[in-house]
Amino acid sequence: MKRILIPTQSANDWKRLLAKPDLHWKAGASAMAAASSWEAADGLPPEVSAALNSGPAELRGLDLVLAVPEWEVPLPGGSTTSHTDVLAVATNTHGLVVIAVEAKVDEPLGPTLGQKRAEASGGQQERLRYLHEVLGLSQQLPDAIRYQLLHRSASALLTARRFHAHAAVMLVQSFSPESWWFEDFAAFVSALGTAGERGAVTKVPSTKAPSLYVGWCAGDQRYRLPVA
Repeated sequence: MKRILIPTQSANDWKRLLAKPDLHWKAGASAMAAASSWEAADGLPPEVSAALNSGPAELRGLDLVLAVPEWEVPLPGGSTTSHTDVLAVATNTHGLVVIAVEAKVDEPLGPTLGQKRAEASGGQQERLRYLHEVLGLSQQLPDAIRYQLLHRSASALLTARRFHAHAAVMLVQSFSPESWWFEDFAAFVSALGTAGERGAVTKVPSTKAPSLYVGWCAGDQRYRLPVA
């Protein structure tokens, strides 16, 4: 897992970074939509900026420093890493903010925690414990919560620590016209002790320094079309 980054020329440069490029790189799917959205933006995509600007001052007026497709975060309890669709580092007068973007169209948010627990090896049990600890949770999240939201949020916080950022954000960028899976996101946020809204971010109360926020925004539907 190298940390040498090469600037992209177009959205198509993102394809080779996918775990299964021939399967996941297609028009109408999240990988291509996210790549097109971020490549077209002059900095952060407008809907991402709007969601962040709905939050407190430490998230407002952010300027993009860099964005990394398929950012990998190693986690204990196994050899697989957590792949963040887009990892953005941005800055304002308060300092650095790390934004971990989970792009979706109609793809589900992975298995539930109940499913993971039912078949968990010793290493997977270790990983689940670790993820709860990272988020400062004293009790296990309910079985119905989607595992992907848990490890993406923890990955955002872990990356913010590495960059010495003052805040981390796990943001779902949904290109689904029907907002598929928002209910799962809202259940996750509720289990963390707060409330989730479309187009907004909310602070996770169990985290301190860096602060962790979670949010949901609607991606521009133009980017579900094939890229040139």
